[in-house]
Amino acid sequence: MKLIVVSVDLVTPACRIDEMKFSVLGSGSKGNSLYIESGATSILIDAGFSGKELTRRLETHDKRICDLDGLFLTHEHGDHIQGAGVLSRRCDLPVYANEGTFKGGDTKLGKLYKRMEFETGKTVQLQDLEIRSFRISHDTLDPVGFLVSNAKVTIACCTDIGKVSKLVTNRLTKCDALILEFNHDPQMLKNGPYPLFLQQRVWSSQGHLANEDAASFLTTLLHDSLQYVVLAHLSETNNTPELALKSASSVINREHSCFLHVAGQYQPSRLFTIK
Repeated sequence: MKLIVVSVDLVTPACRIDEMKFSVLGSGSKGNSLYIESGATSILIDAGFSGKELTRRLETHDKRICDLDGLFLTHEHGDHIQGAGVLSRRCDLPVYANEGTFKGGDTKLGKLYKRMEFETGKTVQLQDLEIRSFRISHDTLDPVGFLVSNAKVTIACCTDIGKVSKLVTNRLTKCDALILEFNHDPQMLKNGPYPLFLQQRVWSSQGHLANEDAASFLTTLLHDSLQYVVLAHLSETNNTPELALKSASSVINREHSCFLHVAGQYQPSRLFTIK
């Protein structure tokens, strides 16, 4: 097993067509956003921070908000769409989402430069990238995860998921990088400050994955070409990076050597490269 401590990259050369770069700009209940690029194409998945904050975080990688080619939304909760409307209007940025997400997020999103509605399960071709959505279980109208691919590699983004279905397992098989939810430690949730109704929401089939459940899911996804696993959407109240990393590390063996990283809420990850 190989583990790395990540820091912000200071030099970010242009991305080649046969590789992909990505950075988790932030992940947690206070905001979520994922940056992905390949060749001359770059996108965000979710924009759960203010436009100013997303601009700042991208600039740590020498990237500009207004150079983005598209913004894709997983669902309509505020920690995933907070900055989407302002970015779309400011940068003439198309926003891609399914009907349910547009309907549920209409008030928060406001007027958009361009609404690009997709059908869940279908693939969107955006220049050098293919973006395929897949249905997940969460308490919103039509939540999705995404597979983002170029001609060579695939990144999966799967957070805010209450249970693992056969569909989700099939979609995440053979990916080169995984951004996967490790939301809470069950004992911390049970003994913490959340009232019972909120605890029930978190551990329900439309809530969030516990560390042990996410680690068990990860065992089914390990393969020789898996390069990165990012543990995402950790609860600040009901989890710690150490507990999440311990759960994930316990299922990584010598046959499957991949980098593990815990995504933070307040600073972006380094810019990872997949070849």
